[in-house]
Amino acid sequence: MWRLLHKNNKSPFRIIILGFLLVILAGSILLMLPVSSRAGESTPFLPALFTSTSAVCVTGLVVYDTATYWSEFGQAVILLLIQIGGLGVITVAGTLVIVSGRKIGLMQRSTMQEAIAAPQVGGIVRLTGFVFKTALAVELLGAGLLLPVFYHDFGVRGIWYALFHSISAFCNAGFDLMGVNAPFSSLTGYADNPVVSIVIALLIAIGGIGFLTWEDIRTNGLHVHKYRMQSKVILTVTGMLILLPTIYFFLFEFSQAPMRERALLSFFQAVTPRTAGFNTADLTLLSETGQFVILILMLIGGSPGSTAGGMKTTTLAVLLANALAVFRRREHPGFFNRRISNEVVSQAATVLIMYVILFLTAGLVISRVEDLPVLTCLFETASAIGTVGLSLGITPQLSSMSHLILIALMFFGRVGGLTLIYAALSRVQGSSARLPQERITVG
Repeated sequence: MWRLLHKNNKSPFRIIILGFLLVILAGSILLMLPVSSRAGESTPFLPALFTSTSAVCVTGLVVYDTATYWSEFGQAVILLLIQIGGLGVITVAGTLVIVSGRKIGLMQRSTMQEAIAAPQVGGIVRLTGFVFKTALAVELLGAGLLLPVFYHDFGVRGIWYALFHSISAFCNAGFDLMGVNAPFSSLTGYADNPVVSIVIALLIAIGGIGFLTWEDIRTNGLHVHKYRMQSKVILTVTGMLILLPTIYFFLFEFSQAPMRERALLSFFQAVTPRTAGFNTADLTLLSETGQFVILILMLIGGSPGSTAGGMKTTTLAVLLANALAVFRRREHPGFFNRRISNEVVSQAATVLIMYVILFLTAGLVISRVEDLPVLTCLFETASAIGTVGLSLGITPQLSSMSHLILIALMFFGRVGGLTLIYAALSRVQGSSARLPQERITVG
């Protein structure tokens, strides 16, 4: 596979895209096999493609309930796709090459650098090994913490349930096996269970802060002043995006629940939109304001070089810093006494525009085609492009056209808009010529 990815694909961005496409196609073929469904019948291509894309792009939107439709083999395929998609196709491929003892060339190292958003090629092999080992350790620890609860509820099957949900949470996928209680119920049966709510939420947060932030924490411990600027920004923005929605949900959405359950519901619903897809509350019962708050969180997503999707916390931070710089009439935005380049600001603005245009256009098209409320459709498209997986329950009933739109959004959200653009324009040479400048008034 490693050779296939690099043959005639000199651009790292094209290799990343091709890698994801190959894994999605392979997953689709495996899920179409009769052995993958509980009924022992072959699954049609489009539902298999949708499920495979959702798993590889760690989204969690489904057309069939994972627990009741797919067999143990099918669930294992989905879990493998989640693991590959969460860590990244190139990261997994690179890890296998490292384990096999083969030499990794400069081109492969460059591709691995782009795949995990590393700042430099140097040390990329060591960093890749660290990412894989840390992910495995965190997933096993999460499974161990969940095991007592699931073993109590499901017996020996609880071992599989603990492992499945730990990997799904860490990879920010949102696939669950709780359909054995009620189809498409996610974790609503554990709304008042502190172990499940807190462990799953922590796995989501750890997977979503990014591989480079993990390395900073490992290297510098509690000496935050030694962290990279990016790590400081990620931790700050992530903390605020958890704290503020938690306060909102606690005050306005779950006031009828007992105090402990109210706190757990508020915390979990603040964490999961970025970008896991589990839910412990019935989202259709939230107010439109609450659903819109979740929609915004889904679009923001996690952090770069993580298992999460979305626009990324750093994109939001750069745009806010740039706005603040404009208000203060400063030439450059910055964080923690460090300046942000104009190129990064332009990239952040481009990402925002792409996400907003795609999610709005897709939502309006689906609303028109399916004759459904606009907010409901926008919720699904935000969930798809943010690779979240939260749903208001309409995905299984959508037409083939709408499913194809969601598939495209999930792929875009996981691979990344800039990756797709750079892959398409990798051969375009920039010009050193500069056009005459003229002022235009904005605002």
